[in-house]
Amino acid sequence: MKKGPKHYQKLVEQFPGVLEAVENLGSAVRNAGPLDTKTAELIGLAVAAAGQSTGAVHSHARRALAAGATKEEIQHALVLLISTIGFPRVAAALAWTGETIAESQQD
Repeated sequence: MKKGPKHYQKLVEQFPGVLEAVENLGSAVRNAGPLDTKTAELIGLAVAAAGQSTGAVHSHARRALAAGATKEEIQHALVLLISTIGFPRVAAALAWTGETIAESQQD
């Protein structure tokens, strides 16, 4: 079962203080260094792919697109991982990001 923004919203409603703290931490670490948002999201996407976290791959792909990443940049960020995490994991992440990219084009 795919867990997207609706699942996140449910968690926000159920645990508002916890999710506020998570968001604050996310902002703090993004602002702690020189990387731009798009690069940071592509790094997050790579980590999510390495961990085979379907939800996180979808989330980071959505956020990378929102930060200006192209379909090609997202795909390249994943293809770069083949020698590190293996082709099967990359192929799965490419499929998941493909779903997210297709959804974003329907909006």
